[in-house]
Amino acid sequence: MLKIREVVLEDLPDLYDLYMNHLTKSPKAPQDEPQDIFKWTDLLVKLIVDPDYHLLVGEIDSKTVSSVTLIIIRNLTHNLRPYALIENVVTHENHRNNGYASALIDYAEKIAKDNKCYKIMLMTGSKKESTLRFYEKCGFNKNDKTGFIKWI
Repeated sequence: MLKIREVVLEDLPDLYDLYMNHLTKSPKAPQDEPQDIFKWTDLLVKLIVDPDYHLLVGEIDSKTVSSVTLIIIRNLTHNLRPYALIENVVTHENHRNNGYASALIDYAEKIAKDNKCYKIMLMTGSKKESTLRFYEKCGFNKNDKTGFIKWI
């Protein structure tokens, strides 16, 4: 059974593997160079203590097999209600199609609701119909807003 929780420093090796080897990357995005895993440690510590940054992991048999990032963004509009951003939805290729990413997104949505967010935004670099249908099945729609990106 999938155990969902916030990331801890001990998840770093599995998280590194997920991001470097299993995350679908946009062909136009600047690609990650293979990195020294130890350079991630300082940043991960900062993310763990940030109350608005939720790096969620799904664990099976003590191994991190899926992850979703939820960021709460404070806001001066919408009666000062924040909004949320979901990024880096990834599941290890050997564990896909088991509902893990959906479960993590549901968990992220609960955090967003608990923080009184009025919306959750998500962008994907994937053009695969199956991926787009997956996000629609999770309750996201591609019709209400138009997304733009500028690579820098």
